[in-house]
Amino acid sequence: MDDWIDYYDSTHTIYVSKLHRDVHFRVIANDILAYVPSPDAVVLDYSCGEALFAAQVAAACQKLILAEPAPGVRGRLNARFGPNPKIAVRSLDELQQLPDRSVDLAVMISVAQYMTPAELDAAFALMRRVLKPGGRLVLGDILRPEVGAATDVMALLRLAAKNGFLTDALWGLARTALSDYWQLRKNIGLQRYAEADMLAKLKAAGFEASRAKTNIGYNPARMTFVATARA
Repeated sequence: MDDWIDYYDSTHTIYVSKLHRDVHFRVIANDILAYVPSPDAVVLDYSCGEALFAAQVAAACQKLILAEPAPGVRGRLNARFGPNPKIAVRSLDELQQLPDRSVDLAVMISVAQYMTPAELDAAFALMRRVLKPGGRLVLGDILRPEVGAATDVMALLRLAAKNGFLTDALWGLARTALSDYWQLRKNIGLQRYAEADMLAKLKAAGFEASRAKTNIGYNPARMTFVATARA
C-alpha cells in the first residue's frame, strides 16, 4: 500500500479537473450519509482521501473521524476541518488508540484495491474491535475480477457527461495514460475480489455481511458490502 500512499500524496492527475474531484467526493459523501444511523453516531472514514464534503457528513452525526495515511493529504484535512469540533483527523496508526466498541459506523470507500489481502485483514480486525455491538462496516467500491479498466473509463465518461466536464475527462484520460498511475497499476496491480470471496473474507474476520444493492460512488460495476460484527 505504501507506493499508492506516496502516489496520492503527490501532485497526481487521477482527477481530470477540479470539478471532477469535487463531484467525486460529493457523490461519496452523499452515499455515506445514507448509512449514518443517527445524529448521535460516531463515524470512522478509513483512508478518507481529501474528503472535501466531510462537513456535510459531520453535520449528520456526533463525531466524524477522518483517518488518512498520506501525510500531505492529512495536513490538508487538518487545515480544512481543524476549526470543526465534530471532525477529528487521524493517521491510521493513531486508530489503534481508539477505545473498543466506540464507533457506530466505519466506512472504507475505494481503499481495498490498494491494500494487500493481509493489510485488509488487519483493517478488518481493527474495525471489528472498535465497532459497537450492532455497528456497521460499509466496504465500498470493490473491484470485481471480471471488470477491467475499460469499464472504469466508461463510468468516468458517464459521470463527466452528466456533470459538465466531458472535454476535461477526455484530455485527462490521455494524460493519465502517460502518468505514474498506470505504471503503478501495471506494476503493482489492484486487488480484485469476487462477491463470494469478499463475503468469505468478512466472515473470517468476524462479520456477518451482504452485498448492497448499489455501490457507493459513481461506478455501478463495482461492489459495496455492509457488515456487522457477529456476537
